[in-house]
Amino acid sequence: MASRHLSRSIVLQSLYEWDFYDKLKQSLEGVTERNVKDFGPGLEDQSLVWDLVKGIQEHSQEIDKIIEKAAPEWPIAQIPIIDRNVLRIGLFELLYADKTQVPPKVAINEAIELAKTFSGKISGKFVNGVLGTVYKQLEVSE
Repeated sequence: MASRHLSRSIVLQSLYEWDFYDKLKQSLEGVTERNVKDFGPGLEDQSLVWDLVKGIQEHSQEIDKIIEKAAPEWPIAQIPIIDRNVLRIGLFELLYADKTQVPPKVAINEAIELAKTFSGKISGKFVNGVLGTVYKQLEVSE
């Protein structure tokens, strides 16, 4: 597994656990630290993991509002935990990441792959629809 994909997978697992326990049981950093040890023992460059974790935490309110606007039929609390955290990763990379490091289409494709791997094919389509909607709005505004 490529190190960037592994990094995103670790972040997704960490966000899922943190979100599952209503963000109260442990700090996201603590959960992530443990998951890096458990799932990424050979991961030499952990910078993407920590950039995603810190960035998603910092922008979580804006990201969740964007999800609610892009998927109005799905209140954030009704979106399955795995899917909403895939969306958080995808939206963070789409909106806030360095476009030379993660082009928008790569951010979308990676999120779709995470959804297919950890959730299901229908989730992949849902993630694609939400991220595609946001991406189209970005293109229009640029």
